[in-house]
Amino acid sequence: MGVKIGELIERRVELKLSDLSGRKIALDAFNAMYQFLAKVRQPDGTPLMTSRGEITSVHSGMFYRTANLLKEGIIPIYVFDGEKPVFKSRAIEERARAREEAEVKWKEALEEGDIEEARKYAQAALNLTEEMVEDCKTILRLMGLPVVQAPSEGEAQAAYMASKGDVWAAASQDYDSLLFGAPRLVRNLAITGRRKLPGKDAYVDVNPELIELEDLLRSNGITREQLIMIGILVGTDYNLGGVKGIGVRRALELVKRYGPEDLFSKVPWDFEFDPLSIYEFFLNPPKSDNYETALSKPRSNELLKFMVEEHEFSEERVRKVILEIEEAYRTFAGGGLESWF
Repeated sequence: MGVKIGELIERRVELKLSDLSGRKIALDAFNAMYQFLAKVRQPDGTPLMTSRGEITSVHSGMFYRTANLLKEGIIPIYVFDGEKPVFKSRAIEERARAREEAEVKWKEALEEGDIEEARKYAQAALNLTEEMVEDCKTILRLMGLPVVQAPSEGEAQAAYMASKGDVWAAASQDYDSLLFGAPRLVRNLAITGRRKLPGKDAYVDVNPELIELEDLLRSNGITREQLIMIGILVGTDYNLGGVKGIGVRRALELVKRYGPEDLFSKVPWDFEFDPLSIYEFFLNPPKSDNYETALSKPRSNELLKFMVEEHEFSEERVRKVILEIEEAYRTFAGGGLESWF
């Protein structure tokens, strides 16, 4: 879901993957994994699976997409969610309900032979499991990449790492990283490439785009604190739907007139949690300094075994990609880029 502030963003810089070469990027791991789970599927929406029925769409996306980023000279640092904030309980319940409804419609569409509808609903029907998450961490570690465990929200931790300069940017499809203080947000990094338009027999090229926090604040004449207030007014994962009757432009007007205490006392608040608590969470979220961003040598034999023997991926294709990962590693090591290690 995420916060809906896209209307405020006047400047988006479209990038090529090559434009990010030499950069470390902190990715919201759960956001990326849900993208993989949604997109890596059969034409009727059925996910990739082993002969045992184990879903491996996420494994495929994590392995092949990450390898492609490494080939482009990008170091992806995946940041995994920790303990969910209490504010997020309703959003989690809503998502679970939506997945259940989508699964029912997916099965109905399959029975009716409507492949297009089946694929649409299938993309929203499946959930990440603990096993999928742990398997993705294993894949990354075997590839030689660090895994960062956030104490709470992954986007908050990624934003913190970017604000410290330990990574160049945070990456997510959602805009929440900007509220958490990321100086740069890269979108579309996990889904770059040719994509089919929903419900149409047409395709578009999806490229990464860069949004800079200072540009956003300056163009709207606001501070980060005011951006957080706007986000809360229009709705976040912590107050779904936002304040009734207030859109982005009205929210922009209000935050320029009132401080947080006055503002939230003047609007109708129908949510379980106090708006000032949500405001403070965005301003000062739980974060950790206990993380690494350095590469290590890929453990190729273990990676081959994990992907081929344990999860039934094509040995020929996996071997080819592992060679590319090893070449990327040698390029970084041989290029004098000590900061990667």
